[in-house]
Amino acid sequence: MITAVDTSVLLDIFANDPVYARRSLATLRSCLLDGPIVACEVVWAEVLAAFPDPAAARRALAAVPVSFDPMREPAAELAAASWRAYRQAGGPRDRVIADFLVGAHAQTQAERLLTRDRGFGRAAFGDLQVLDPAAG
Repeated sequence: MITAVDTSVLLDIFANDPVYARRSLATLRSCLLDGPIVACEVVWAEVLAAFPDPAAARRALAAVPVSFDPMREPAAELAAASWRAYRQAGGPRDRVIADFLVGAHAQTQAERLLTRDRGFGRAAFGDLQVLDPAAG
């Protein structure tokens, strides 16, 4: 089973977040038992931006391990359609299209999404299995 991981979970682990690091790491390790962990370019870029240099970020990602999995065209199309529906339904702009790109990547190129983004993934991508390490 392929698990797509969101930035929130990785940054919990890499920054040793006092509230979420332990649960995020435990859930990620559990997912690794089921198969590979992947991250789309949005997550990859957000994680790289949190490190002083790309080499340090790549070392951290390799230690988890997380594989770079570029988004394919069907994922981008799903993200666009989901974003459009969200905005047409009156969804506020506090959700940016990057959130939809991560969710669409997970729905089309993985079997589940590991994220602490409570509720959003479930609402925008109803068919997607969403794992929240903070919920456990």
